[in-house]
Amino acid sequence: MSHVITAREAEELLRKGENPPAGAILTPSARDVLGGRSKPAFKAAPSATQPSGAPSIPDYEFKWKPGSDPKTPAEIARFFDSPALNVLKERMCDIGRRLWQRDYTDGNGGNITIRVGDNLALCTPTLICKGFMKPEDMCLVDLDGKQLAGTRVRTSEALTHFGIMKRQPACKSCVHAHPPHATAFAIANVDIPSCLIPEAEVFLGKIGVAQYQTPGTPANADEVGEVGKIHQAVLMQNHGVIVWGKDVEDAYWKMENIDSYCRTVWIATGLGGGLHRFTGSQAKELVNLRQKLGMPDPRAGLKECELCDSAEFRPGTVSSVPARDSAPADPEVETLVRQITEQIVKALAAR
Repeated sequence: MSHVITAREAEELLRKGENPPAGAILTPSARDVLGGRSKPAFKAAPSATQPSGAPSIPDYEFKWKPGSDPKTPAEIARFFDSPALNVLKERMCDIGRRLWQRDYTDGNGGNITIRVGDNLALCTPTLICKGFMKPEDMCLVDLDGKQLAGTRVRTSEALTHFGIMKRQPACKSCVHAHPPHATAFAIANVDIPSCLIPEAEVFLGKIGVAQYQTPGTPANADEVGEVGKIHQAVLMQNHGVIVWGKDVEDAYWKMENIDSYCRTVWIATGLGGGLHRFTGSQAKELVNLRQKLGMPDPRAGLKECELCDSAEFRPGTVSSVPARDSAPADPEVETLVRQITEQIVKALAAR
């Protein structure tokens, strides 16, 4: 009788870098875990609830067995070069190219992480253009920033990502970049208005703001970590944007979401008709939908009247005139100015 591979067994096989035995039958969930990489000879077990070829949603979240982190150098090396992690490395390179192609990164800016264990994460290296990364450039680190594998030095800003991961178990991947429209809000210190586009309310939720701290420092990791544990999209003052999700694709989508939203708001304010917001009750429906999708939302306990900001959003240029010197005028100077003025007036009248 053929052996039936369950999802848990498939995850263990991926972790070890092994393939299912020949002739094995895969359950539908095991087939999803393997991501379609099984050999043609493998047969998928029939499902009573989901017929063969039924529509499904791909799940890219990396799942591991708690307590299974590799410990010895040999185990770490095997894990780092396993098929499962090699797929994630390819995906990180793809996300990097998409960030670069959309002008979300410049020079060696931006970084990407994926959590792959209780205390392990893949991350991009420092000093590399995100548009031209290769799988062999990726690094394996623990959540304290110690590098365990990889030939290139890990990004110094990985600690900022881990500040969120340590506080929020649902955070399995972070993407940091400098998308121009969202970053403009971050450096202008302008709050992004809410209750304007349903998709932003559902997929971004309440956008957080982290106070400026020097990038790559423990202080920045703590500041962003505290904000990020309840906000999936965070503006980092005078720096950029960091977003997180259940997988790297999910996190990247939120980067696109926030920059597109900020760009749309910027364009809309120039049309002169003001910004039309939907109601608090309509916003409540979107918050409920977000929770049904399994995404955290700090607005869940708010009343309907508290969900939409009421401040009028009027971006523009503010100019200031230096204040006049408040010191008392010199009487002798004032007298001299009056006498000169009188002489000029008499000379003009005599013409």
